[in-house]
Amino acid sequence: MKKLFAIVLATVMLMCVATSLASCGAKQSKVMVYKEYELTAEKYAFAVAKENTTLKDAANELLADLKENGELDKIINSFFDGSATFVYENPVATVPTGADRANYLIVATNAYFPPFEYYEGNKLTGVDMKIASLLAEKLGKTLYIYDMEFDSVITSVKNGDSDIGMAGMTVNEERLKTIDFTTEYYESAQVLIVREDDKVFAECKSADDILAKLSEQNKEFNVGTQNGTTGYMFSAGDEGFGYDGFKNLTTSGYTTGALAVLDLANEKIDAVILDKQPAIMIAESTNKD
Repeated sequence: MKKLFAIVLATVMLMCVATSLASCGAKQSKVMVYKEYELTAEKYAFAVAKENTTLKDAANELLADLKENGELDKIINSFFDGSATFVYENPVATVPTGADRANYLIVATNAYFPPFEYYEGNKLTGVDMKIASLLAEKLGKTLYIYDMEFDSVITSVKNGDSDIGMAGMTVNEERLKTIDFTTEYYESAQVLIVREDDKVFAECKSADDILAKLSEQNKEFNVGTQNGTTGYMFSAGDEGFGYDGFKNLTTSGYTTGALAVLDLANEKIDAVILDKQPAIMIAESTNKD
């Protein structure tokens, strides 16, 4: 009887060890960004409804002043180098409505796109959020940051649920069909993120080399991107936005770029295409985990 009990106990212990190892999973891989090789060229601006010319003019005036006095570069650089101290917490728990609505500047964003918009604890921060606070101050209104999925931002602005979209948003002709944009304030590009042990792109020496390698892959090769972004359109293809895409491979959309990079690090996908500065910051954060 004691021998049988010992065998059962040993079996249970082995099962527990196996379960524990399975729950831990493989060690997360490090990722790297091909930041020198820009796959696109694009410019960011803020989205406003076509009929909201007053807000557009005020935003353009603010951007012109910030550019002229050098404050825009200071704001951008402070979030890039980590010296920024600005954080913001919405003064009310839900989106303002009714008679009180007119007292607020409601800004639509997707707050998972550092350094332009992201969370520090339960507070919001980033380049766009700092500019949003300055715009609200200029208008004499209270800022409310309306965090939503990126591909809902334009609809929210168009429908009047939000006043302005500030979400690291690229200006293009397709978006201009439904909403308007302020003057541009930042130049960006799409870049490729892979695991550090990647062999597919290891010999690439230019953006053209990366594009050629992407074109050589098959449907088993999975590229992660953020839904609704230029990166998604660039990889999956979008005729309206002028991107042929890579029909030879698989493009997977994520609600945030960070989730795509996490899946890359955990070897669930093969690469990620994302805006350059967010790619750099998300990769750094992922490698620390």
